[in-house]
Amino acid sequence: MNIKRNVLLNPGPATTTDTVKMAQVVPDICPREKEFAGLMKGLRSDLLKVAHAPEDQYTSVLFCGSGTINIDICVNSLVPEGKKILVVNNGAYNSRAVEVCQMYHIPHIDLRFSVFEQPDLGEIEKALIANPDVAVVYCCHHETGTGVLNPIREIGALAHQYGAIFISDTTSSLGMIPFDIVKDNVDFCMASAQKGLMAMSGLSFIIGKTDIIKASKDYPTRSYYCNLYLQYEYFEKTGEMHFTPPVQTIYATIQALKEYFEVGEDAKFARHRAVYEAIHKGLDELGFETVIDPKIESGLVVSVKYPDDPNWSFEKVHDYCYERGFTIYPGKISTTNTFRLCSLGTIVPKDVEDFFVVLKDALQHYSIQL
Repeated sequence: MNIKRNVLLNPGPATTTDTVKMAQVVPDICPREKEFAGLMKGLRSDLLKVAHAPEDQYTSVLFCGSGTINIDICVNSLVPEGKKILVVNNGAYNSRAVEVCQMYHIPHIDLRFSVFEQPDLGEIEKALIANPDVAVVYCCHHETGTGVLNPIREIGALAHQYGAIFISDTTSSLGMIPFDIVKDNVDFCMASAQKGLMAMSGLSFIIGKTDIIKASKDYPTRSYYCNLYLQYEYFEKTGEMHFTPPVQTIYATIQALKEYFEVGEDAKFARHRAVYEAIHKGLDELGFETVIDPKIESGLVVSVKYPDDPNWSFEKVHDYCYERGFTIYPGKISTTNTFRLCSLGTIVPKDVEDFFVVLKDALQHYSIQL
């Protein structure tokens, strides 16, 4: 099939290979067949390898939904009765965990920091000392709204020092930059198939310590569909999801993982980094300003400040680029007007160079001065 290739510079879903797309074209199958359960067993095992999670300590649990379902599940399932969760919050996606706490009326601390900076470890430790009833610490690995990479290894160490478990949202980092769940002091991480694995939307997964999941059986049950222990238990008993899985997306994810391991994580990490460097190079050449210090950027998302020109219109520039096969994405900083360029997906530096030719044409077309 001749499938048009678009270059997605948004933070996911990402540009995919044609082989991943075509992996969805399979004979119809009932997801309750043993054959399909076997596919999911292999998938769960391979996901542990992506996070370098030992199978004797960690397990992976699959869910049907976007990445936000993982936040919901971890927050509502892993806070014991009478305990609190401390959310280390320096951006929109950490704020989403706070919103989940509010919706479930879970006792929590919203420890806020500037969206332009990494969290202050000293302030986190002070909060843990002042609140000995904190059982869970939560923080994004990569704040997708800005591109800030958070020091999760140090945050996880603090959580463990004060008797808490550590959950990290790795949705927009896992499989794209180095991560080791043990070395990084993470008890639970999460991601979705359409991000670092470069598969399709609809499948999300949580990788976490098996003993903690088993202990959570006795925690307050705040959700039926989004309960980590219930889904884990059903997988262990039957090999299947509790409810209907996204069948075709699972086939695509299996193919994407096959390609992930064939390329090798070091080569894949290096490609994402090269794309990120090409983004910065193109922005510098055109005269755009970025808002995050590159020293704390993830290498996956660049937040770009709107030009100070009355002719600037993100919508017009977006549409101009979109019509020519390139997608850019609005920012997530409430105090500053930005858009984002991302190095996710199966794109290479040449794609970025081609994009900047189009972006330069758009600026000239709309008489936008930098």
